[in-house]
Amino acid sequence: MNLREQSLADLALNINGAAALLRQHHLDYCCGGKQSLAEAAAAAEVDVACLEGELAALAKTPVAQDWRQAGLLELIEFILQRYHEVHRQQFPELIALAQKVERVHAGKPQVPAGLALQLQALGDELESHMQKEERVLFPMIKSGMGRHAAMPISVMEKEHDDAGEMVVQIMQLTHQLSLPEHACTTWKVLYQGVDEMLGDLMDHIHLENSVLFPRALAGES
Repeated sequence: MNLREQSLADLALNINGAAALLRQHHLDYCCGGKQSLAEAAAAAEVDVACLEGELAALAKTPVAQDWRQAGLLELIEFILQRYHEVHRQQFPELIALAQKVERVHAGKPQVPAGLALQLQALGDELESHMQKEERVLFPMIKSGMGRHAAMPISVMEKEHDDAGEMVVQIMQLTHQLSLPEHACTTWKVLYQGVDEMLGDLMDHIHLENSVLFPRALAGES
């Protein structure tokens, strides 16, 4: 199978650096990971041949960490530490920065009016989501009951989709994180932080949707 026929999720898993490249082109490898590269590129009006060439170049470097080969307990602990704890640190700071930018630059072109509220909504949704995983789903998987976790997993996947829609709203509100020429340092730090948070969130969702959940449902212990 050539690269353009592979799903975005598989490309993100199999090629070191593919996730960052796909995100750079606004291709959703987490919630929309089942799309083929050709389908996603056509929808986003991206040159698939150029993208395929960039992915082929990246494919020459071995994947740094293949979580499909790790134990489920190790994978869950990684998700908790790398994503759950990091998200809890990211949102309060980003919300405060957004409030400052909206207040100081009110009325200026491209000011992301409403961004603080959008970040608050996403942060609240994500906190509720992570608590469900920590209190219900992850303990089920750890105890070897992943095969019976179809219902909670379906709920988590639906919430992933909901988070993906909120991400789209944030990107629209910020004009794809495009900074105006007059942007101050706080504005620049805000957009850099939002970009890092969204990258983490996409990787978080991708790791659960494409690796943890399928393996748990397959009955791995």
